Formats: sequence, C-alpha cells, structure tokens
Amino acid sequence: AFLDLTGLSEVSGVWRATATVPCTYKHMEGFAQQTLLWTVVDNQISGTVFRRDSSGDHVFLAKYRDRVGVPSDAPGNVSLHILDLEFSDRGTYTCQVTWRASNSSLVVREIATKLEVVKVAATKPIIRAGELGLVVPAGASTSLTCVASGSPPISYRWFRSVPARKALLLSSQAELAWDHLQPSDSGKYYCEAENR
Repeated sequence: AFLDLTGLSEVSGVWRATATVPCTYKHMEGFAQQTLLWTVVDNQISGTVFRRDSSGDHVFLAKYRDRVGVPSDAPGNVSLHILDLEFSDRGTYTCQVTWRASNSSLVVREIATKLEVVKVAATKPIIRAGELGLVVPAGASTSLTCVASGSPPISYRWFRSVPARKALLLSSQAELAWDHLQPSDSGKYYCEAENR
C-alpha cells in the first residue's frame, strides 16, 4: 500500500505498566518523514501528546511529561510508548504522519486507536528458581538474577545465608553481580520478591 499507516483499532494496557499504541509504516524511497503528531481525545481533554519534527521531540500535555516516547532508532516505527499507565490515560489516540515527497508535495496519513486501561487481578510474585549448586571458578565474573512473575511493580532483595546469624542483605536489585569471584564468596544466596 502507498504510504499507509498500520495499527490497531483498540489496545488495552495494564494499570501502572507500560502500554504501546502501535503505528508503523513501510519506508518508501523519495518520501521523508516531516512530522509525527500523536493526539488524544477523552472525556476530559483533547490535545497533542507528542510531536516529532526537525527541531526534535516535544511532549505538550503536562500529564504525559517524562512518561511518553516514540522509538527513534527504527525507521517506520512511530508507535507511542506510555510508561506507568494511569486510568486517566484512557482515550482515543491518533497517529498522524506527514511526509515530504521528492517533488516537495506533502502526504498526510492518520490512524486512530482506542486505549483501554485494565487493572489486572493482583497476583503474588512467583519466583522462577535457578539451578542449585552453581560452581564458578575463582577470579571469574558471574551474576545471579531473580526472575518473578506477578503484579508490577515487583521489588527484589538478595541475601546471603550466614549460619547462626541473621542473613546479610546484599542488594535491592534483581541482579546480584561479582566482577572477580573469591573463594570466600562461596555460600548460600537467596532472593526475595515483593509487590503491593
């Protein structure tokens, strides 16, 4: 198809997670993208969410500041990513792209997508167990990663078991890493995952 935008008529995103409102096109020789405009209409507001032009990327509505973006490294992919989705982000989002042809004429296309925000049933984190009895040579680098499914956001903590003492908290990240392992690093390590 000649410079057509592809997307979906409706998408749903999970509250507090990241949602993608898709909008893509096939790059064609002789046509350069001039502007990209993302607008939204809901029962409270209508306005420009995001604009990309020769001067860069601009976010217009304050409630979207630091929460929206469009890939810049994938030609033809102008999908809108919304972080930390709120119920107030529900609405109809329109992706409008303007191209300049080699003869300087302009071509404009747009598609609209309805975004629903759903609150998933809260689920406790379930940790996927790693292999037990990991053997790594001294001097090597390695890491342990805690992977859990459940309702976001999930926080992680890594501990080292110390016999007859309180476990040592080592990290509040999902990954526990060593650059240069020592024999003294041998021991039992475990991870905790927690959500609301």
